[in-house]
Amino acid sequence: QAQLVESGGGLVQAGGSLRLSCAASGRTFSFRGMGWFRQAPGKEREFVASIFLSGGSTTYADSVKGRFAISRDNAQNTVHLEMNSLKPEDTAVYHCVARSRSGVYDRSRSAVYDYWGQGTQVTVSS
Repeated sequence: QAQLVESGGGLVQAGGSLRLSCAASGRTFSFRGMGWFRQAPGKEREFVASIFLSGGSTTYADSVKGRFAISRDNAQNTVHLEMNSLKPEDTAVYHCVARSRSGVYDRSRSAVYDYWGQGTQVTVSS
């Protein structure tokens, strides 16, 4: 088993920045990819960004492309999400995810991930 713990959420004004972190523990050696999803009240869960732990290939939702950046620190078993130019519509609970199963997968689908963190609240005021 593995555990994911997010940190770094908070309240920020529109146009501001936040940096989320996800600390992984347990069977992290099995991880192939990690990422972030978010869910706002009354809305469906939404893909934000993902990264392959080997090679570092990244992918982003169109809504955050150019504003958010995902990175990983394999030695620290940590993934970060740098969020800039934040907008009120970015307000949501942000969840860290990880996949340990092998094989090709669609990184934007929530069902492909094996582990989920509890989430951290990000609130952007206008």
